[in-house]
Amino acid sequence: MKTKHLRLMQRVYIILFFCFMYLPIAYMIVFSFNQSKGYSLFTGFTFKWYRSLFTNASILHALWVSVEVAILSAIIATVLGTAASLGIASMSRKSRLLVTNITYIPVVNPEIITGISLMLLFVAYQRFAAQSAWLPDNIMGLPTLLIAHIAFNVPYVIFNVSPKLKQLDIRLYEAALDLGCDPRQAFFKVILPEISPAILSAFLICLTYSIDDFMISYFNCGTVETLPIAIYSMTRKKVSPEIYALSTIMFVVILSVILVSNAMESRSYRRDQKTLRKEGAR
Repeated sequence: MKTKHLRLMQRVYIILFFCFMYLPIAYMIVFSFNQSKGYSLFTGFTFKWYRSLFTNASILHALWVSVEVAILSAIIATVLGTAASLGIASMSRKSRLLVTNITYIPVVNPEIITGISLMLLFVAYQRFAAQSAWLPDNIMGLPTLLIAHIAFNVPYVIFNVSPKLKQLDIRLYEAALDLGCDPRQAFFKVILPEISPAILSAFLICLTYSIDDFMISYFNCGTVETLPIAIYSMTRKKVSPEIYALSTIMFVVILSVILVSNAMESRSYRRDQKTLRKEGAR
């Protein structure tokens, strides 16, 4: 009887947890098809807000800027973070611990502090560049936005890739060298395939955080407007249902990417397990 009650409580907890997490999203999706602009009463089903979204130049431009910055910053941050993880893994234990703790600082630091500090850095650079004819002195905008997003994304890549490197058996790399590979070939044929799931996961995290970021972007965007900043500007009056439609599309796209990524990882795992079983049967 006690076990049944415990299982019932666990199921109730899980149901309440998922309701708390996903009911607001479900509510938003439903009202993206609402006939009226209100969000308290559903008056009828329509696709007009989706049609209106694709004719709204300001929202589409802000979305394009967010996607462009997110993709570029995620790619650059993933490359830099992976390289940094490889360097950290080759350090001594004390040095690795010191660098890891320093890497934690941007993650636990409040975003407003990171945003203001980066803004002050860019302003100081512009003052210095104004006195030098060979340096561009007007970088506020897309360049500063991209640099800021790379800066806060790199630590997340390191924290995703480093644990995978710790699990890697160094003897595989050494065996590749003994079998005739040079260090570059051994890296691309042995290490990279092993850590590729962590790299992909880090890339997706960077992509999501970059599209979602408001605070750091707000202080470093100059005259460029990202999607979160555009939505913030709308909240001063009233949020248009077009934003519900756009948020619904973004949610479906991100969910699809996550499901496809998990399916690919699961298929790869099953294929590896099948290969190991065949080799064990021999």
